[in-house]
Amino acid sequence: MGASTLLLTMNLDSVAQMSCNPAIGGIAKGHIVREIDALGGEMAKVTDRTGIQFRMLNTGKGPAVQAPRAQCDKRHYALAMKEVLETQKNLDLKQGEVKELLASGGAADGVVITTIGTLYRAQSVIVTTGTFLNGLIHIGEVTFGGGRAGERASLGLTGSLVALGFETKRLKTGTPPRLNAQSIDFSKMTIQPGDEHPSPFSFQTEKITQEQLPCWLTFTNERTHAIIRKNLHRSPLYSGQIQSRGPRYCPSIEDKVQKFADKEKHQIFLEPEGRHTQETYVNGLSTSFPQAIQIEIVKSIEGLENAELMRFGYAIEYDFFPPTQVKATLESKRIENLYLAGQINGTSGYEEAACQGLMAGINAVLKLRGKKPLILGRDEAYIGVLIDDLITNGTEEPYRMFTSRAEHRLLLRQDNADKRLIGYGRELGLISEAQHRKFQAKQDQVEAWIEKIRNTRHEQVPMDQYLRRSEVRLKDVLSLMAESIENDEVGSQVEIEIKYAGYVEREVNLVNRLKKYEEKKIPIGVEFSRIKGLSREAQEKFDKVRPGSLGQAGRIAGVTPCDISVLAVYLEKLRRFPRGNCGRI
Repeated sequence: MGASTLLLTMNLDSVAQMSCNPAIGGIAKGHIVREIDALGGEMAKVTDRTGIQFRMLNTGKGPAVQAPRAQCDKRHYALAMKEVLETQKNLDLKQGEVKELLASGGAADGVVITTIGTLYRAQSVIVTTGTFLNGLIHIGEVTFGGGRAGERASLGLTGSLVALGFETKRLKTGTPPRLNAQSIDFSKMTIQPGDEHPSPFSFQTEKITQEQLPCWLTFTNERTHAIIRKNLHRSPLYSGQIQSRGPRYCPSIEDKVQKFADKEKHQIFLEPEGRHTQETYVNGLSTSFPQAIQIEIVKSIEGLENAELMRFGYAIEYDFFPPTQVKATLESKRIENLYLAGQINGTSGYEEAACQGLMAGINAVLKLRGKKPLILGRDEAYIGVLIDDLITNGTEEPYRMFTSRAEHRLLLRQDNADKRLIGYGRELGLISEAQHRKFQAKQDQVEAWIEKIRNTRHEQVPMDQYLRRSEVRLKDVLSLMAESIENDEVGSQVEIEIKYAGYVEREVNLVNRLKKYEEKKIPIGVEFSRIKGLSREAQEKFDKVRPGSLGQAGRIAGVTPCDISVLAVYLEKLRRFPRGNCGRI
């Protein structure tokens, strides 16, 4: 966007390091990556360059829940992203640990680097700390400070923010061991190949041309589960050593065995970490057991009887700042021009962090230029759903995005992310004219084909109506028309837009009806405690969250329809009598 920017990181050799699974995308997460791409972000393009396996998930289900996922080459991804940063105009990349935030007059104006005491002044500061804030690693009874394995924790910055009035809490996440592929018997496992015709993540990538590597599937068994149950008292999760909440939807193997005691086995995916390494990620076996028990667990699994552990799994606790302390722009409510993004807001995953960083950066620049912020609606993007969820209800465990969190998911498909958001990217200057022309050319093709199909009849039935039949596919229609669509992406869009036209229209009508609640803004400074008829719980939650609209107020957990009705009446009286005293109603 042309802003002069400094990126400070504790270790330049660890830029874009994938601390956990070197994979991008998945259910809902893949949607977010395509949205980042449509707004001009880099994650999708770098994934396309460095991916070693590409799969479209849920292809047997409806288009709303289909999602791309790619296994990446861990080192290649980090180096490619570092190159992007190093060559980006207006961006300085420097090594240094920030220990203090500088603020004056209630606004952020710089940072101090630890040890050497270097001071950097800035008009805006964005804090994106991952799991490094007072990070504490657990392997069995052993604990030590660290932001992730092999790297030290960030100390001091939490205290600086708390001194400015911020509330902080702790979360926990974990990672599985890594194995030497040469010690794995893949013949006892089921191969999981990539897609024969892989779909790129980025709308700008023409085709995936690199060779793909396979992943492999095996399972835990009763012997595995017996080892876990026998040693449960030695897991930091169950010994009381770890107090904070972990990710509900990415549980440790200890949690899975305990909470799903009826399950005879659990899936374990063996995923390569790169083309030039033997390290293999054991997806599904996240654990913080002592090393000797981790070895015993791994060797109990079919195909891993002789496996060599190259890195051990661990759990990590770290500080985060409850996200009800930030606005929809990700600017903090307490300190002006200070933005929080990523795991500091309680999210898990690369994708959730990346979209927040992008939105915080965009809004920081827009504010400095005196322009209207970019706030995406829940009907516009998964990014909008994620941010609204965080700022409205906060989180007590690492937040992960799922398609089920989006009430308008039929509109928020991965295939139409460019149609939904590229206009914003172009307006912001993050999408080039050439990129936008390419998008427009694709849209023109989609619309032309839809029109052509509508104007063609089969047995006196318009072809678009024929295509809406559940058993009919686009290839059947094109065969009858003696036509073919060369571009797979165009063909996919044509089929989805015709087949689901009725459902989409109903969803759009619903969104339009709900918009009146989003457009009903709540003025800053409303004293909710003075609104007669509001429940005490609603008053307290409104005071804490400070919702910006009636719609957001209605999404706060614990708020009742009656509370919203009372608030709506109050806002209407406030509109009609802006200078009158309508505080008591």
